[in-house]
Parts: sequence; structure tokens; C-alpha cells
Amino acid sequence: MTMSTDPGKQLPLDLPHRPALSREDFLVTPANAEAVVWLDCWPRWPGPALALHGPRGCGKTHLAHVFAARSGAAILRAEELPDEDIPYLLDHHRALVVEGADRLVPDPEVEQALFHAWNLVKDAQRHILLTGEEPPARWKVDLPDLRSRLSTAQTAAIAAPDDILMEAVLVKLFIDRQLRVGPDVIGFLLRHMERSFAAARRVVAAADTMSLAERRHITVRFIAKVLDAQNRDGSAKP
Repeated sequence: MTMSTDPGKQLPLDLPHRPALSREDFLVTPANAEAVVWLDCWPRWPGPALALHGPRGCGKTHLAHVFAARSGAAILRAEELPDEDIPYLLDHHRALVVEGADRLVPDPEVEQALFHAWNLVKDAQRHILLTGEEPPARWKVDLPDLRSRLSTAQTAAIAAPDDILMEAVLVKLFIDRQLRVGPDVIGFLLRHMERSFAAARRVVAAADTMSLAERRHITVRFIAKVLDAQNRDGSAKP
């Protein structure tokens, strides 16, 4: 492995960072207020299920983890359902979180597994939180019984981030990586970057890597260079 001998640069190490996922780290704005209200209402939901939906990167995972921490829920992906021991999970958890539930179709095995999980949740007087980009009414579900169950789920939408929320997310992402940036950098990003949480994660990760490699502080000029590099290689696209 060849190491750079340029004294102005260093080899960036892809060290893991722990994102802050507590309720205190989540800013409530009009874009997500409906979802937050419903999650805060748990366990007084009108039925066993809540479907949380919104565009990619809008904060669904964050809220799902907040809910899991509060409720003691087990978190799993939709594609993991057929291999999970749902009765065991319900014996040890008060709720289930199924992430990416809108991508469970058109897999008959996963559809059947979600249907059985739903029934077990209801029989055990537990709750299930489903997340997806689309509301359940738009899911292409083949299993009639599952379609019927999904039609009874309470739904809560998270909209694309507004300015207040986007600013808070950018600040949080930089803090998660222990990076110090000024308000001018945040303002520049709000004006010039794609308006999505996924894009925010990408640009902050790229800024982290480039600032370490070049041993530079993150300034407006530097972040403009990061955005330009992303636009050239296409990584700024969703």
C-alpha cells in the first residue's frame, strides 16, 4: 500500500462515528410535527399499527430509533421478517419496528411474514411501527389479507425538510463527526445543495474526509469545493 508523503495531506482513516439518535437531538418543525405527535401518543394509538412515511432521508430512521428507545421495540428490516422469531420478539419487546416496509413487495414470503407478524402483534396487544417512502395505500401488495390490515393502519407523514429542519440536520451531522463549522457554511449549503437529508449526509461525510486529507478547516470556499467535486462525479445525486 502506497502512502502519500505530501506533508500537506494525510491518509484519511474511515473511522466510524456514532450519530446522535436521542429524542433531544430531534428538532420538531412543521415538516415532521404530525409524526412526532403520533409517536409521542404511544401506547395510546387507536390500533396496533402506525405507518410512518416520507421521502428518503427525511428522518424516518431517527424517529424509529427514538420510538424504539422509548417503547423498548425491536427494530428489523422488512426483508428480515421471514427469518425472525416474532413470538419470541413479542415476548421480550413491547413493540416492533419494521423499516423499509414499502419495499417488502412483491415478495410473497415477506408479505406473508408481515401479515402473520401483524396478527401476532394484535393478539399480544403490542404495537408495530412501519416505515416507508410511500403510505401503505400506495404499496403494491398482492396478499389481500395484508392489504386489508394495512388499510386500517394509522399513517403519519414526514415532509421534505424545511429550512429550519434542514439547518438543524446539517448542524447535527457536523456535530456527530465532531466538526466545527460557522453559520456562513451552513447558510451556503442551504442555498446550494440538494434539499434532502440523504444529500446532507453525503456532503458532510465528504467534507469530513476532504478536510482530514487536506488538513483544512471547513470554510465556505472549502465547502464549495466539496459540492463541486460531488457534482463532477455524480455523488450529489440521490
